[in-house]
Amino acid sequence: MMRDLLSRLRSDESGAAIIELAIIAPIFAAMTIGVVDISNACGRKLALEQGAQRAIERVMQTTGDTTVEDTIKDEAVKQVNGLNADGSAKSGPITAANVTVTYRLECTDSAGVITNQSSTDSDTFDGFYCSTGTVTEAKYIQVAVTDTYAPMFPIHFGALSSDGTYHLSAIAGMRTK
Repeated sequence: MMRDLLSRLRSDESGAAIIELAIIAPIFAAMTIGVVDISNACGRKLALEQGAQRAIERVMQTTGDTTVEDTIKDEAVKQVNGLNADGSAKSGPITAANVTVTYRLECTDSAGVITNQSSTDSDTFDGFYCSTGTVTEAKYIQVAVTDTYAPMFPIHFGALSSDGTYHLSAIAGMRTK
C-alpha cells in the first residue's frame, strides 16, 4: 500500500507549474523593479540634459535685470522642475545650488599651444586675458546641472554611491566669442 502511494505521487504532475512559477516569480519581479528604477533614473537624467541645454540657449536672451549666470541658473531650474501657475520655478527636485556656470577663455599662440583659463565667477572671468602673440581667442560658457536619484527599491544596479543614491549630471555649453 505504501509503495503504491509513493508510486502514484511520483507520477502525478499536477501542481508542477505552480512550483515552477514560485521559483521563477521572484526573478521576474526583481527584473521588473530594476527596469522601472532604471527608467526613472534615465528620465531624470534626460530632464537634466534638457534643462542644461535650454539654459544655455538663454545666454543671449538675458535682460538688464539679471546677470547671465542668474538667468542660466533660473532657466535650468525651471526646465527641470517645471513651472508654477505664476511662472516661477517649482521647488523641487533641484535648486540653483545644483547648477554651476563655468566661463572659459581659450588662447592659442602662433605655435599652436592652447592655454585655458576658467572660473565659475564672472568677475574673475572678466579679468582673464590672452598674452601677447595669441593667434586666436575663444570664450566659452558651460552649464552643469546635478541631481541625485534614490532607487525605489533596495535592489541596486550599477554604481551606487555610499549615500544610497545615483548621482546624475548633465553638461551643455557654447562658444560665445
